[in-house]
Amino acid sequence: MNGYPGNTARFSNFFAGECIDSHQHFWKYDILRHSWINDDMQEIRKDFMPEDLYPILEDSGVNGTVLVQVDQNDAENEFQLTNAQKFDYIRGVVGWVDLQASNIEDRLVYYSQFEHMKGFRHILQGEADRALMLKPAFKHGISLLAKYNYTYDILIFPDQLQYALQLADEFPGQPFVIDHAAKPYIKAGKIDEWKKDMQLIARLPNVYCKISGMVTEADFKLWNKAALVPYLDAVVEAFGMKRIMFGSDWPVCLVATTYKHWVTLLREYFEPFSQAEKEAFFGANAAAFYHL
Repeated sequence: MNGYPGNTARFSNFFAGECIDSHQHFWKYDILRHSWINDDMQEIRKDFMPEDLYPILEDSGVNGTVLVQVDQNDAENEFQLTNAQKFDYIRGVVGWVDLQASNIEDRLVYYSQFEHMKGFRHILQGEADRALMLKPAFKHGISLLAKYNYTYDILIFPDQLQYALQLADEFPGQPFVIDHAAKPYIKAGKIDEWKKDMQLIARLPNVYCKISGMVTEADFKLWNKAALVPYLDAVVEAFGMKRIMFGSDWPVCLVATTYKHWVTLLREYFEPFSQAEKEAFFGANAAAFYHL
């Protein structure tokens, strides 16, 4: 290890358990590979590495993280697993694997040797085929994940929730988690259809939800806590306190807020909840879901 151990800081007088950020990223910025970082997101057009995040976690009272893939290739997995091996605060990695590949099981066997690899995801939100997740080859890959104790992160926009519902319903033994609450249309103030679809998918006990990435679905410059509260309320109401997780989406969140501001906002929102509920949301649920 390189001198960045797991953070031992705590939320003072907040809760006794560990705080786990269930969703953060690292990258070495490349203008072509990271073309999704548009002109409105210039703040994050640079490298973000583990040594950059460590002091931020320490300042925010966060003990550990789940590191999530950005690129969709084997080199990305190698990069993130190497980061996890060097930095103790990285408790697990969500990587990428081609679920539709003919040798998918061989790839899962290969990754099973890495204790940090906890699950996988595909950037479904960017696919022209909005229902790609329902293709037979994709579902075949999903069908093998539980055999190797892998989770699956569902990265989608609201228009794909109907397909995610079908997928998760077909594999009741597979743990799924919806990234960023399916990116509701906060900036446009749309909530009704998204809320209905979230209530439907939340009926499935194998589906969890990350409260992360919400500030980047609001107006980057003009958002406020009041704009987010109806969406936070909807997620908590639908999933309950045992199937939701705290996530930062750092460094993407930096286009709209600071890491500590996001943590503080959620800390204030959940202040009225019980100690056990706060411990579940801010750490225990992620630790259980990802087998950290």
